[in-house]
Amino acid sequence: MSNQKLAGQTAIVSGGSRGIGRGIALALAAEGADVAFCHYRDDERAAETAKAIEATGRKVYAAECDVSSVKAIQKFYADAKAGLGEIDILVNNAGHNITENFEDISEASFDRMLDVHVKGTFFMAQTVFRDMKKRGSGRIINITSQLAYKGAPTLTHYCAAKGANMTFTRALALECAGTGVLVNAVAPGVTNTDLLTPLSQELLDTLKAAIPLGRFAEVDEITPAAIMLASPEGKFFHGTCISPNGGEVML
Repeated sequence: MSNQKLAGQTAIVSGGSRGIGRGIALALAAEGADVAFCHYRDDERAAETAKAIEATGRKVYAAECDVSSVKAIQKFYADAKAGLGEIDILVNNAGHNITENFEDISEASFDRMLDVHVKGTFFMAQTVFRDMKKRGSGRIINITSQLAYKGAPTLTHYCAAKGANMTFTRALALECAGTGVLVNAVAPGVTNTDLLTPLSQELLDTLKAAIPLGRFAEVDEITPAAIMLASPEGKFFHGTCISPNGGEVML
């Protein structure tokens, strides 16, 4: 008998080609799950991630998907299900980041930020939830941010989006209670990924100074929270947010 926590299950990870999404996708595979992941204009790293998942002995489906499009989400989900079977776990991780002074944020920039984070999370969850509800089981895990609790300068649209996802997680958890589908969130602290690239050194120094542990997280320090929520150990977590953030936000 396998001692893998997720043996025989299938997961979707949005934004799974790099960063925290890649880390979660690989961790899910290591625990026995087949994994479908989507990416946006990241073919090379997507291929590398798919190869790494296959190396664990698990099945993988990878495709490009702009999560700001409901039609694209629905096609990705249908293709993933056709390739790997019914989806047991959804990790909404796809993200987008850019720093801008509040007074300079354009409508287009604001819309893109909320379309990727909020619209993408909402409709990916809705698409997958319908089948989970029919089967009476499933896990939905939304990746948000510790900045949803505290905010940050030059990231007002990003913080607004992450705050929306936090509240969405709680509202969905209340609505789907009793369906067998558990809904939770993970709010990572600042993590060493590509999302830090657009940030100025001044902002990076400010963010690091706010962390009692004095450093940013590594991806493998974030992934255990998602794996726990997806696993049997997470069966009494519902509407909860786990925030591995080095003490920056103490809840």
